[in-house]
Amino acid sequence: MPRKKHEDGDAGEEPVAREVDARVPRDDSALRPQSFDEYVGQRKVVDNLKVFVTAAARRGEKLDHVLFSGPPGIGKTTLAHLIAGALGVPLRAVGAPAIEHKGTLASYLTSLEPRGVLFIDEVHRLQPVVEEYLYPAMEDFRLEIPVGDGANAEMLPLALQPFTLVGATTRTGLLSAPFLSRFGINLRLDYYSAVELTEIVRRSAAKLETHVDPAGAEEIGKRARGTPRIANHLLKRVRDFAEVEGDGRVTQKVAASALDRLGVDPLGLDELDRSVLRTIAQKFDGGPVGVESLAAACGEERDTLEDVVEPYLIQEGFLMRTPRGRVVTRRAYQHLGLPVPPPVQGNLL
Repeated sequence: MPRKKHEDGDAGEEPVAREVDARVPRDDSALRPQSFDEYVGQRKVVDNLKVFVTAAARRGEKLDHVLFSGPPGIGKTTLAHLIAGALGVPLRAVGAPAIEHKGTLASYLTSLEPRGVLFIDEVHRLQPVVEEYLYPAMEDFRLEIPVGDGANAEMLPLALQPFTLVGATTRTGLLSAPFLSRFGINLRLDYYSAVELTEIVRRSAAKLETHVDPAGAEEIGKRARGTPRIANHLLKRVRDFAEVEGDGRVTQKVAASALDRLGVDPLGLDELDRSVLRTIAQKFDGGPVGVESLAAACGEERDTLEDVVEPYLIQEGFLMRTPRGRVVTRRAYQHLGLPVPPPVQGNLL
């Protein structure tokens, strides 16, 4: 594999081993902002949330239950941590699939401190019986503990400390109406602009002690498909190329070359995105095609397509969801370099 060249065209020297500073952050949690003021993007959501949290803290009350919705990697977990930090209380975090029965939920709720925060990720995946068990806990801060068996069983109320449930979901439509109504604060997070992602890359690079030129940060930001988590992941991978095949500096040239090799194109589409679009265009004549057939043809899970792939493709105008199925747009054909067929029964836009 050829070594990366410097910007002046001279071949880079052989990489040498470098001493690793243990203080440099190594995981995503270390790159998270530590306060609302450090949070980049989602200004309307963050500004409103700061008001709600500050008011609750001043009154010495627990914050109303909060529901964050939006695509994966958009900052829902980070905001949950910032809420707990601003309130000065600990946060307990758990994924909904890990709460297999009511006893598991009860163990989390009873371990919370007064005004504590319980964060449930993928809250739409709670079992219905567990979700219903949450209702009295969210409204009256109590649990109903069954005592005895069968028809003679009695429900013993167990008082809980006042707490805040913070839920995160990518599928608001899967939440029941009774559950949704119990969240006093419902906030929607959307994709970030390339300018915001560039700022996130710049800040993360500083925490990683990585030199990133403004143009290099911009190149990563515009290819991060509107998602901070992806921006940070791409930054780490580009850093690897810069350190191994260059002099450690992330320039626009280095970033573009590394991202091309990673299969991330200038619009942020990766191999899976292009595979989905190409499958619809070539195997299903541009659509419409049902999501189950599309998942089978691509060899991917339906949830992956619906939660991870499709939202960004729809946002960028490459794909449409119709009552009859998925349809690719004229822009998708042009981006893939495929000949644009004539419209058939209004399918091609």
